[in-house]
Amino acid sequence: MLEAELKKQLRDFSLELRIQVNCGKILALMGENGAGKSTVLNLLSGLLTPDTGSIRLNGRKLYDAASGISMPVESRRIGYVLQNSAAFPHLTAAGNIAYGMRAHHVPKARIPDLVNYWLDVMDIRSIAGVKASSLSGGQKQRVAIARALATGPDLLILDEPFTALDAESTAKVKRLLTAYVRDLRIPCIVVTHRITDIQDIGDTVCTLSRGGIVWQGRAGEIPDSAGNTEGSESRN
Repeated sequence: MLEAELKKQLRDFSLELRIQVNCGKILALMGENGAGKSTVLNLLSGLLTPDTGSIRLNGRKLYDAASGISMPVESRRIGYVLQNSAAFPHLTAAGNIAYGMRAHHVPKARIPDLVNYWLDVMDIRSIAGVKASSLSGGQKQRVAIARALATGPDLLILDEPFTALDAESTAKVKRLLTAYVRDLRIPCIVVTHRITDIQDIGDTVCTLSRGGIVWQGRAGEIPDSAGNTEGSESRN
């Protein structure tokens, strides 16, 4: 289970919220551009540090202001898929996937077999030896998703993971993510603007506005006032 209480003063407002995500469940974060959605993911991952608060993952303290704990990014065991994929341009598709596992200390002997497995699962074996700098946006995004899943994380967080994918790839990746989260019983947070994404994969939903939760509930109960921003692009 993920339990987080986050407080962070941003340029235009103060982000302050409390979230909980059970194992095997997907929380969808939605809201207008600049509401603080990506900032929440960066705080959880350790790329940003809260001003105060705490982050617990399966009982482990990743961050606790009161006791001075702030675990480094590489020790948090979080799979993070950024909106821009963040694929290393000088590495091949296979090299990117392998890099993620090495960074998470996956046993060296297991890496080649796992790379091949995820190349097949994400249907990107044909580009295994192609450098990321030569890949399309959708291909880079599938590489980034494979890189995150291959590490076997304790928490999976994804920032607009479907925007660069075509309809067929989106449907396949949604099925994969849902099964992965359920089977491994890990908590997952997905930032999205699209109601269809939430309906397809979300269990619960939080709508953010200026760093605070203005609505939360089950994915099937989203009111129109919760903020349908489908088709918008994230800028937070």
